[in-house]
Amino acid sequence: MPYVASDHSKKYDPEALRQRIPGWGADSDPADRPSHPREKLRDPEDTGAHWTFPARQEPVGKRERSVEHTAMPPVFGTAQPLHGVSGAIRRFAYDRYSEGQTAHWLLLVVGDRVDAISSHVKSLASRRPDDPITESGVLSEAGHHPLSSRFGQGRADVRHIWLDPIIVAGPWVLAGVIAVRTVAKIVRR
Repeated sequence: MPYVASDHSKKYDPEALRQRIPGWGADSDPADRPSHPREKLRDPEDTGAHWTFPARQEPVGKRERSVEHTAMPPVFGTAQPLHGVSGAIRRFAYDRYSEGQTAHWLLLVVGDRVDAISSHVKSLASRRPDDPITESGVLSEAGHHPLSSRFGQGRADVRHIWLDPIIVAGPWVLAGVIAVRTVAKIVRR
């Protein structure tokens, strides 16, 4: 027999349903709810938590704080103070935009990218620059079944394999092109 939609206009007797279906109507009478004793109204201030407000940490210098908060939390991190252009971008995000605005988060992401780029540039100027080939693990895959471990195993990262070389090597190639063009301009002068 094919499926036929039931007639929802039909009225049922609540007592008959309660007799036939265990737990039916639990939301109609608070006394029928299994969790009802826990739902008794209490004093909202009586949470059961007993603590005293901790002493506030003294801020050294200006700290970033979202515009919707009136005060800093009692304890906050100071290990990575904001610095440079990325710090200025992040300070602007905290000073100008609320955490509920997209611009706040986009500026924080931009600040992070600027910090990453400046770290790469500093690395290139150091005695031991970053090595994206060995640090990405590309060389280690050759000896550990690179094809059979990726395909046919249901791995989610197979969809973006084609993007990996662009993401890893792209910034380095771009930096190389810029460096070569800059040197070429200097030599021509």
